[in-house]
Amino acid sequence: MIKAIIGPGKYVQGNGVLKNIKDYVKDLGHSFFIIASENGIKRTRPIIEEGFAEENVKLTFEPFGGECSENEINRLKALVEKSNSNVIMGVGGGKVFDTAKALAYYLGLPVVIVPTVASTDAPCSALSVIYTDEGVFSKYLMLPKNPDVVLVDTGIIAKAPVRLLVSGMGDALATYFEARASVRSNASSMAGGKSTKAAMALAELCYRTLLEDGLKAKLAVESKACTGAVENIVEANTYLSGIGFESGGLAAAHAIHNGFTVLEECHHMYHGEKVAFGTIAQLVLENSPMEELKEVIDFCLDVGLPVTLRDLGIEEVKESDIRKVAEVSCAENETIHNMPFKVTPEDVYNAIMGADALGKSFKKLQ
Repeated sequence: MIKAIIGPGKYVQGNGVLKNIKDYVKDLGHSFFIIASENGIKRTRPIIEEGFAEENVKLTFEPFGGECSENEINRLKALVEKSNSNVIMGVGGGKVFDTAKALAYYLGLPVVIVPTVASTDAPCSALSVIYTDEGVFSKYLMLPKNPDVVLVDTGIIAKAPVRLLVSGMGDALATYFEARASVRSNASSMAGGKSTKAAMALAELCYRTLLEDGLKAKLAVESKACTGAVENIVEANTYLSGIGFESGGLAAAHAIHNGFTVLEECHHMYHGEKVAFGTIAQLVLENSPMEELKEVIDFCLDVGLPVTLRDLGIEEVKESDIRKVAEVSCAENETIHNMPFKVTPEDVYNAIMGADALGKSFKKLQ
C-alpha cells in the first residue's frame, strides 16, 4: 500500500507578516504578477510595495475578473506573458487562489498565495476548482505541486467580514468527516496515495479546533480583534483543513456542495456555507449517531452556518430541484464515490431532505 501526504513549500502565519513578504518570496523571482480584486489591491498594494521597497523587483497588479473560469485564466495568461513576469501571486480569497494556481501551472511558474480572508482551505492545495463564467462547477484541475509559499497575515484576516471566517469554518468542518469516510473505504486521496496517520491526525485536530475556538474567533472578529482563538481558527481553516482534505480525502460533503451549484438560489452562498450543509447531509447518509449530529449542528448554529435548505436561500423546496442536486452530486468521478458504501442519487436526495428536517428540528429548540 502506498501512502502520501503533501503540502505547500512554506507556510507562514502571523499578525502583520505581509509587510515582511520579501523575506519569504524574494528567491522565487524578480517580476511578480499579482492578482486580486480591485478592493484587495486597494487594501494590500501599499503594504506589498512597502515590503519590496528595498528590492529590485517589478510588481504588476491585475484586478481579478470574479470567476475561476477557463476564460479568466486565458485572459490573465496573455497579460502575464506580456509583462514578462516570472512569479504569480494570488491575493484574496478562494477563487483568486485557484486562478493563480492554475495560471502558474499553465505557465510553469512559481506561485505565492496571500489570503486576506480565511474562507476556504484552497490556499495550501495542489488543486484548482474550475467553474463556468456563470459560476457553475465545471471540473477539478489537479496540479503537480502545492504552492511554493502561503503567507497568511492574520491582522488583515481579522478585519475582513466575519461571514468569510465562518464560511471557512464550514469548509473546514467537512475535513475530518470526509477523511474518515475515505479511510473507511480505503480510497486514495488527492495526494496520490492512501491517507497517512499524519493527515488523519491533522484532520481530526482541525475539527477539534473548530469546536474549541470557533465561536470565540467569530466573536473576536466581529470586533476586528486578532486573538489567540482567531489565530487557531485561521490555521484550522487554512492549513489543517488544507492538508487534511487533500491528503486525507474528500467524500460526500463536497460532492453535495457541487450539486447545489446548479441551483441559482444558492449562488449567493459561499463555498464553505454549502459545504457545511453538505457535511450534515453526509452524516445523515452514514446514519451517524445523534450525539455526533447534535455536536455538528449545534456548532453550525453557534457560529451561523446553514443547517436547512432555507438557510441556503431555497425558499420553496421543489423535489425536482433537489433531485437535480442529487444527480449532479453523484456524477461520474465525483468524490461522493469515496464513501464506504455505494451512494445513489436517491440516497442523496433522502439525505438532503433528512438533513433539512434535522436542521429545522434543532432550530426550534434554540
